[in-house]
Amino acid sequence: MTKADIVTEIAEKTGIEKTTVQTTVEAFMSSVRGSLEGGKNVYLRGFGSFIIKQRAQKTGRNISKNTTIIIPAHNIPAFKPAKSFVERVKKKVKA
Repeated sequence: MTKADIVTEIAEKTGIEKTTVQTTVEAFMSSVRGSLEGGKNVYLRGFGSFIIKQRAQKTGRNISKNTTIIIPAHNIPAFKPAKSFVERVKKKVKA
């Protein structure tokens, strides 16, 4: 599902114009992005959490030059779904 699909579905379900829905979705994503860039996690009860994960320093390889490189410690954004969300997906989606 793409962002355009999400906007279309919300517009159909709510009766709000697509341009308004798109602006709202963009504002939501901007808020989440801004919070994570500011070092703050975002918690959406019943849906999940957008969190910052810390990766430790590690050794990697540059295959083309056959050399060892050090990958420094860094932070990455991640999504952790809520337990109720995980359970609903497990029930509805068959493996």
